[in-house]
Amino acid sequence: MTAQQDTPPSGDGLFRTKTVEESIRDTEEPEHALRKSLSALDLTVFGVGVIIGTGIFVLTGKVAKETAGPATALAFVVAGIVCALAALCYAEFASTVPVAGSAYTFAYASLGELVAWIIGWDLVLEFALGTAVVAVGWSGYVRSLLDNFGWHIPDVLSGTDAAKGFGFDILAFFLVLVLTVVLVLGMKLSARVTTVVVAIKVVVVLVVIIAGSFFVKAANYSPFIPEAQPQTAGSGLTEPLVQLMFGYAPTNFGVMGIFTAASIVFFAFIGFDVVATAAEETKLPQRDMPRGILASLFICTVLYVAVSLVVTGMEHYSDLSVEAPLADAFKAVGHPVYAGLISFGAAIGLTTVCLILLLGQTRVFFAMSRDGLLPRFFSKTHPKFGTPYRPTVLLGVIIAVVAGFTSINELAALVNIGTLFAFVVVALGVLVLRRTRPDLPRAFRTPWVPFIPVASVAASVWLMLNLPAETWLRFGIWMAIGVIVYFTYGRTHSRLHARRTGR
Repeated sequence: MTAQQDTPPSGDGLFRTKTVEESIRDTEEPEHALRKSLSALDLTVFGVGVIIGTGIFVLTGKVAKETAGPATALAFVVAGIVCALAALCYAEFASTVPVAGSAYTFAYASLGELVAWIIGWDLVLEFALGTAVVAVGWSGYVRSLLDNFGWHIPDVLSGTDAAKGFGFDILAFFLVLVLTVVLVLGMKLSARVTTVVVAIKVVVVLVVIIAGSFFVKAANYSPFIPEAQPQTAGSGLTEPLVQLMFGYAPTNFGVMGIFTAASIVFFAFIGFDVVATAAEETKLPQRDMPRGILASLFICTVLYVAVSLVVTGMEHYSDLSVEAPLADAFKAVGHPVYAGLISFGAAIGLTTVCLILLLGQTRVFFAMSRDGLLPRFFSKTHPKFGTPYRPTVLLGVIIAVVAGFTSINELAALVNIGTLFAFVVVALGVLVLRRTRPDLPRAFRTPWVPFIPVASVAASVWLMLNLPAETWLRFGIWMAIGVIVYFTYGRTHSRLHARRTGR
């Protein structure tokens, strides 16, 4: 698609939209253009790299033991379907508006500047916290591996020092800094590093599946769907709504336990939307973005289902470990060597998760600064590497410090609500842009519109309601800060505002 100079203005005020043509025209400015170097394979690898993380190694045991039993495999299928609904909407937008920024850019083209700012502000928080949380988790796995070899890192450099109540996680800090350098040096290098690491991670997962299948006992699958049990009172917002709207209380186990489990294991899929942030750096985005998004989601769903079937077949669900279910399942059948392999795979896997989350955040920040909603200083690309090095360095250093000083486990749920909120905005954007710009060439079209986008919104909102009230409160505070920043800076510095007013 080429930029059209005669594109009519698209509204004023808080809901002025930036046309697709304007978005594409901005990517053609030499100092603000990202280098195109990614293929469909690169995008698929990015997707698999960011999705497969602690979820496949930890969540399986938790939901099997507490919520769904062997039917955890069905919970992964349900969660995969919810993500697929959103993925179909992302695929249409990413192929129609191949510009950095993901949901932020899509919202700007369909729902208006204020909504775009809100979702961009949301994504900055989501990816920043996600990167820091994952870096801290990676540090824990690496320390565990080092301890196995007799190498012990002092408590004061491993996070919180129990004696002093203070510490610095040196491993998490340096991981983020190293990945920041990798991102500055270029997307192709990032893709190569990710490809190698993802290959190792997938091989480890496949070894677990194949080796574990020899220890599966059919008796452990009985009953496949355990009898329903009353759910203990929780901190989520869903329970009263479920009782009010449908007349039943949530349960652990049983058929409804599968859906309760799906709301938990859904978070193991978080990350495929990051692929859309690399649209502008893709050689053939109209063709390759849909392939990358959908292929990575399909691959990870298959792996998740296979792992959950193996682990619940190796050990009865009631005996599974919550902290390290895969490793402990192999210990239970007399093969502790695999436990070390799983820890190694988890540590390797979290490296790519951290890298790609950091990639996503810098691209959103870059897109917002190029639009003037954040200082334009951060929108210039490196003359040699073609990467947004200024926001990458800034955000990398900040996140490294946050990861070093804070465990922030209590804030991890903010990553989840941010992702689901982005899903809602993208699905609504597809509906709006289909109506306002039916003339746009769409290399990929979301099927069954409006059913798929509406279903995506409903499913995402439902899962958001499962999150604790404290998460909603923190999310609301962050959004309120964002609105203040927009009205005090972004609204008047917006390039779209300057174009509309002639300033």
